[in-house]
Amino acid sequence: MASSRGPALNEELQCSICLEEFTDPVTTPCGHNFCRTCLSKCWPNTQTCFCPFCEETFSRRPELKINTTLGKLVQHFKKLNQETEVFCDFCDGRKQKAVKTCLTCQSSYCDSHLEPHRRVPRLKKHTLINAVENLEDYICQKHERPLELFCRDDQTCVCLSCTEGEHRTHNTVPIEESREKKMIQDRMKKIQEIKHSVELRKTLASNDRFLTSFRTVQISNWMIIGLGVLLVAALITLPEQYTVSVQECEITELKRRNTELEQLSHTEDHLHLMQMYSSLYSLSYSKNWIEIDSDSDVDVYVLKIALTELKKQLKEKLTQTGLKFVQKFAVDVTLDPDTANPHLILSDDGKQVSDGDIEQDVPENPKRFDVGPYVLAKQGFSSGRFYYEVQVKGKTQWDLGVARESINRKEGEFTLSPEDGVWTLILMEEDRYVVFDDPSVSLSLRVKPEKVGVFVDYEEGLVSFYDVESRSHIYSFTGQTFTDKLYPFFSPWFNVEGKNLNPLIITPVG
Repeated sequence: MASSRGPALNEELQCSICLEEFTDPVTTPCGHNFCRTCLSKCWPNTQTCFCPFCEETFSRRPELKINTTLGKLVQHFKKLNQETEVFCDFCDGRKQKAVKTCLTCQSSYCDSHLEPHRRVPRLKKHTLINAVENLEDYICQKHERPLELFCRDDQTCVCLSCTEGEHRTHNTVPIEESREKKMIQDRMKKIQEIKHSVELRKTLASNDRFLTSFRTVQISNWMIIGLGVLLVAALITLPEQYTVSVQECEITELKRRNTELEQLSHTEDHLHLMQMYSSLYSLSYSKNWIEIDSDSDVDVYVLKIALTELKKQLKEKLTQTGLKFVQKFAVDVTLDPDTANPHLILSDDGKQVSDGDIEQDVPENPKRFDVGPYVLAKQGFSSGRFYYEVQVKGKTQWDLGVARESINRKEGEFTLSPEDGVWTLILMEEDRYVVFDDPSVSLSLRVKPEKVGVFVDYEEGLVSFYDVESRSHIYSFTGQTFTDKLYPFFSPWFNVEGKNLNPLIITPVG
């Protein structure tokens, strides 16, 4: 059958907050579009804002201007839809918009003129569909009866008279049943796509999830919630009598998650906070797949706006409490002169290291780095969690992180990567930050860190880096397997024409 409406608005022309066509669309610096009013509700009078779609945070409140091109495009599509509106066949004078078309009567009705079909027993048996203009597509041209059945053998729509003739021995089912099964099959296909997507995500490094030791929890929760929403979407495609109950379930679920978010916003248990946040934030909108047309939309919309605001507040809390949490595991770290490369100079208190330009006269030691300007701390850790902070202000190159005890310190080359037993954040050239993860990642930091925090959770296989001054997460190595003792690892790198003279300084935490 042909579509019952004109060209539908593409998803790209819909606001992801209100899920309707854009009204005064504005564009965020990350390239996503929203209704101006919707975005204003998500951005209270605070300096820091974030994109409701991709969660990118903006340190300054962006100055937003209406995207006139996108606005004109939306108006164009709305005009096309308006041109194909169906009007009531029985209204006198000004025609009202039709809400249903009766295939038995072969007429379209507005809400008022449809009333007899809802009340009179004989008319209640008629076949009603959403209002359509091209009625001939829904009527059997041979028998002039409604196309109420679907012939599975010939994959076509037929009427009752057709089943008494050429389709008499064919397998036919009511059209609605056929539609429902097809939609459910489509949803199951979508589920398989999600599963495949999740498997791909497992192989990718994420530079914005600083406690991705919970990655498995996040993925599994995301899948469960996603599958649940898909099931709701499939149910909502069933006959209208089920729609209200499904919407009530959605409202109940939104209210429950709203309550959970409010409770989490007061907790200081950072690990639990991050674990639950990952699950809650993956809640998807069922309207991504279907359209819900009832008064319950108002309740759902209000709850979604509230959830969006709470999620934003919770993310801000995570940013603030993340560093606060890991700082609880601060340890006193001092440099080990027996491991320092001969070119390095250490302070007497073992808290500073810099390049000495020339090779120092130091005793031979099996623990000493003969390759690379590296030095380890005296303290090693084979379990638990630990954290330390290093001032890097004024430097143009440096390496910070942890290294396993069995790292190569003598002949040959090695990379500053987990493969060779090193987990580091590297400043290579002025403002080029790199981590040699698998694959390697170049980081774009809006603010150049002056003090870096390093956190390790041995059992969880996690190494995280923080900008202490801005209290923000920089990067995390996740899912690592540690077997050796781990030592804090430092490299001030070489003095290049006087541009990298400043030392690395281990500073007190707090």
